Amino acid sequence: MDLNNGTVKWQSPSNIALVKYWGKRGKQLPQNPSVSFTLSNCRTETAVTYEPSDAFGLDFRFDGKEAPEFQSKIQDFLTAHLECFPSLNRLHLQIDSHNTFPHSSGIASSASSMSALVMCLLDIERMAREEQDIDMKQASSLSRLASGSACRSLFPKMALWGSTDALKGSTDEYAVSLEQEIHPVFKNYRDSILIVSDAKKAVSSRAGHALMDSNPYAETRYMVAKRNIKDLLTALRMGDLERFIQITESEAMQLHALMMCSEPSFILMKPNTLRIINNLHEFRKETDIPVCFTLDAGPNVHVLYPDQHAEMVERFIMDELEQYCFDGRWILDQVGEGASRL
Repeated sequence: MDLNNGTVKWQSPSNIALVKYWGKRGKQLPQNPSVSFTLSNCRTETAVTYEPSDAFGLDFRFDGKEAPEFQSKIQDFLTAHLECFPSLNRLHLQIDSHNTFPHSSGIASSASSMSALVMCLLDIERMAREEQDIDMKQASSLSRLASGSACRSLFPKMALWGSTDALKGSTDEYAVSLEQEIHPVFKNYRDSILIVSDAKKAVSSRAGHALMDSNPYAETRYMVAKRNIKDLLTALRMGDLERFIQITESEAMQLHALMMCSEPSFILMKPNTLRIINNLHEFRKETDIPVCFTLDAGPNVHVLYPDQHAEMVERFIMDELEQYCFDGRWILDQVGEGASRL
């Protein structure tokens, strides 16, 4: 079917990994499986307007402004995988993208932005082929090729990416939903993201993954991560918050230890990162509230807690932890529903 002028719109959230993906092989394949919470409020909204053309072309705007660096990344991805989007050969695209969260806030914007874009493009293909639905395995696989962790953002609640004996159907090629695998307590979990610094990261995730090739602890790390996946899946199924906390915090610290052991090495945590972690541990000890933290590849802290404890934890953040945030900035978020049409 030939397409006339039209517009498709999708939103896709960011996600925060609990067991971390750090190190890759082959064509954007993970060295170990990972598990993540799908977020809700931190998302990318993307609109793709298409019109007939003699050849494929695109223009990209972020928040209404041209963004040559992002346009080049999108152009390279589509050029390399144009066979997956055959209708684009006869279209010109105007891509407009917007994040609901601030830039440089330590939230994985490539995960949300590239998965939202892939869903838009597959929606155009769906219409060209006169099909009813988008193949979510294909969507996750293509999102992975665009930006590794983007493959997890498409699915509600939680997702797993990577092959493991602990979950039937898991694969390195795409992520799978864990929504039906987890205890109800995890289906409305909260994530308050404390912005310790808004500076650009000293090392990109792409460069950080590459450094694992020569990291002396790489093989041990992959072995530990695979064991943690199995233990975490058991904790998620049983609602075992104590084990969930142990694995989640250990994984966060391992990620940063790996960066400190790389060559060159990086210390991405800041003094206020450690102050927040120490205060959080004291609060948990004093109150017995099952609150914990995780970190991405940066200094900002994701504070994770069950919905039933939201009032007390958020009061604690305002009273004790906000002082360690850059300009007092932090973001309230929670487990969400994955990608959807707008």
